[in-house]
Amino acid sequence: MLDRLKVRAITLDLDDTLWPIWPTIARAETALQDWLRDQAPKAATLLADPAVRHELRDQALRLHPAIHHRLSDVRRELIRLALARCAEDTALAEPAFQVFFSVRQDVQLFDDARPALEALAARYPLVALSNGNADIDRIGLGPFFRASISAERLGVGKPDPHIFEVAAQAAGVQAHEVLHIGDDAALDVLGALACGMQTVWVNREDHLWTHEAQPHETVTSLAEVPLLLA
Repeated sequence: MLDRLKVRAITLDLDDTLWPIWPTIARAETALQDWLRDQAPKAATLLADPAVRHELRDQALRLHPAIHHRLSDVRRELIRLALARCAEDTALAEPAFQVFFSVRQDVQLFDDARPALEALAARYPLVALSNGNADIDRIGLGPFFRASISAERLGVGKPDPHIFEVAAQAAGVQAHEVLHIGDDAALDVLGALACGMQTVWVNREDHLWTHEAQPHETVTSLAEVPLLLA
């Protein structure tokens, strides 16, 4: 059970916790395709195939293993490899990436997200904690958060204990004083538990919990979280 009296700060996952990520990525892929169709039509055709995108992503990681957690660099390199394979101008990789990245920040929040952030930020320091490359300032959520910690900037991602420890430091508290909220059972819940944090599993789609270690609380909506801490 959650001990609300121990909670002095909250860390929050972003993708699929505050907004659904795959509709966002699909819109960004479409925008990228539309832009490339005019600027580099052969690469546009190549990247229209999901299997080719996966192949190029794997190739990018083989060529540059250090970028594994830097999703923006992975995307840039994927585009550059497609352009090179099609003998089109590789200098287009950066503007093409910016088209993708701009739409990637145009997320559609879950209805419960902003009210929950308002309620929680009024009582606790909040820290965004993500393996993705969302920019909370561009999204318009920056005022709710004291800091944003990402695998892209840190070089390690959840469930590595280090990223949780850095998030606790950013909040100005010890790890055991943090409540971590996220949707991913392994990356969010098990990762935070291993670091000594309390956890809330956001289970919007009624998935079964299959791990021995248990979250302190499970919710189907972020609207439940402020009530747990009341």
